[in-house]
Amino acid sequence: MSIFRAFLSQGHRQPLSWKARRIYTLGALLALMCMMVSGGIAGALLSTNGTALAAQLVPPSQSDFGPNVYIFNPSMPQSEIQATVDAVANQQIPNQFGTQRYALLFEPGTYGSSSNPLNFQVGYYTQVEGLGLSPNDVVINGSVDVRNQCFGSNNCIALDNFWRSLSNLSINVTTPNAGCYSGEFWAVSQAAPMRRVHVNGYTTLMDYCSGPSYASGGFIADSQFDGNVVNGSQQQFFVRNSKLNGWSNGVWNQVFSGVIGAPAQCFPAQSSCGGPYTTLATSPVTREAPYLYMDANQHYNVFVPSVQRDSSGTTWASGAASGSSIALNKFFVARPTDSVETINDAVRSGQNLILTPGVYHLDQSIQVTRPDTIVLGLGFPTLIPDNGTAAMTVASAKGVSISGMIFDAGATNSQVLLQVGDGHARSDHDASDPTALHDVFFRIGGAQSGKATTSLVVNSDNVILDDIWAWRADHGNGVGWTDNTADTGVIVNGDNVTAYGLFVEHYQKYEVIWNGNGGTDIFFQNEMPYDPPSQAAWMEAPGVDGWAAFKVGNQVTSFNGYGMGSYSFFNQGVDIYAAHAFEVPTTLPAGSLHDLLTIFLSTSGSGGILHVVNDAGGSSTSANPDTPVTIVSYP
Repeated sequence: MSIFRAFLSQGHRQPLSWKARRIYTLGALLALMCMMVSGGIAGALLSTNGTALAAQLVPPSQSDFGPNVYIFNPSMPQSEIQATVDAVANQQIPNQFGTQRYALLFEPGTYGSSSNPLNFQVGYYTQVEGLGLSPNDVVINGSVDVRNQCFGSNNCIALDNFWRSLSNLSINVTTPNAGCYSGEFWAVSQAAPMRRVHVNGYTTLMDYCSGPSYASGGFIADSQFDGNVVNGSQQQFFVRNSKLNGWSNGVWNQVFSGVIGAPAQCFPAQSSCGGPYTTLATSPVTREAPYLYMDANQHYNVFVPSVQRDSSGTTWASGAASGSSIALNKFFVARPTDSVETINDAVRSGQNLILTPGVYHLDQSIQVTRPDTIVLGLGFPTLIPDNGTAAMTVASAKGVSISGMIFDAGATNSQVLLQVGDGHARSDHDASDPTALHDVFFRIGGAQSGKATTSLVVNSDNVILDDIWAWRADHGNGVGWTDNTADTGVIVNGDNVTAYGLFVEHYQKYEVIWNGNGGTDIFFQNEMPYDPPSQAAWMEAPGVDGWAAFKVGNQVTSFNGYGMGSYSFFNQGVDIYAAHAFEVPTTLPAGSLHDLLTIFLSTSGSGGILHVVNDAGGSSTSANPDTPVTIVSYP
């Protein structure tokens, strides 16, 4: 713990020149991976080219989820389970922009023991999930970890630990002989949700065992921690409807909504209460993500939780959660080889949809037209529209759920990647049965060349956005100001839309446009684009430098925001400024916005943000790097 104590002694503030060093050599990582998995059982489980795993452990007669879904049960030899999860991890930990996708599913029961624990790591595009109805139905004595990735000497960080998840199980933290890695390590960044997890023991969201240990996450919901949680270097983090037994510290923007045991409100950070913490006693309206489970007869079902209002704590604290089950035979289980026409025919005929792991190249839009349709991703299925269409459209129908997938822009520009509602018959989305998007992620460039004008458009009313990361890539393939073009990450036109955990980064104009009335955003994390080539190339209007990160439309009369941060860093060697981070009507009711901040990320950059919201608030520029500039309440 000496490294962590040293970190705390520095007042939670670290120089962030790392933001300029997020492009790494994939070749070196692949070489490292080959060394890691050569020989032994884990090596044997990999194919000769190191890109695919052996056939699924469960016979096809038991499951039809495809070869990249591994289903474990307690009767299997633990050595076999250990070898398999290690082989997946060794392949996927360095595989940031690869095409491999995996789901590791655990049937109800207990895995590992105090003397022989099950400890393993989770890499990119890997979903780890229990198949019980309650998270206490699957117990792992051990740990399920995400650690730093190391890129040379003293450059071990968690900044790019994206696209992985942990859900619906319990962990009795058991890490004998682990040395520094004693505990449950979940050092993640964006797009790495933890849901419905019960951790009995010490948890850290920072990997302090190798330096400099920077982290930039993350999202937790419907979870319980019986031991202390170390936030450590996590510059921002969002926790919703959970139970904590202790939280160590804040850095820039730690937000808690409906969390029992959360730190008290304390923004900005101050010696009397720690912080910075934005704390809401309850969440206004929530609907937890649907999930796959196995019943007592070993039949698969999908559980769809009910909507909650003004809620706190987990859905399962007092027994079975409220909701309904749908049998697996009510789902079309799609694979990447299925045509869009086949998928759409199944959905139109009344089937729900499970997308199994893989990359889906689409020649037309997947169309969700029926109320209460469930679209559930396993193992981070990735949808790429090849012809410039939307990847998916959702009709103006109530109760639709989209969860657990990546929308990846294709080489031909799409006007939108996911559209929810067509703007007509918006009253069909009634508040009693809201449509919800859970763990839905967007990517423009990075894996391959991609372009999309807008990533997500929400036209319908009463929609819940629950963990969204919209990312115009700042590193990887096809990245550049004129290469991975993208105007806006999220546009909300519907009324009474509620967002929890909204992460939107690097878009080239307004990153979020919120036009609907009665909206609420609880937690917002943004980085402005790094790469405008000149001020003239990045102007909202004549005389208005840059583009605001979050624009609330001039016609909006009611909107509430809590814990909203926008960061800047410009790396083209010239001064680039944004006049405002947030632009909102001055006619909003007093105190509509709570706990806003801006930060300039690096001493090596140029320019910055001149005002926090409208013309209020000071500047965060290269003159005051790594220093939060805050507004507690506006207007």
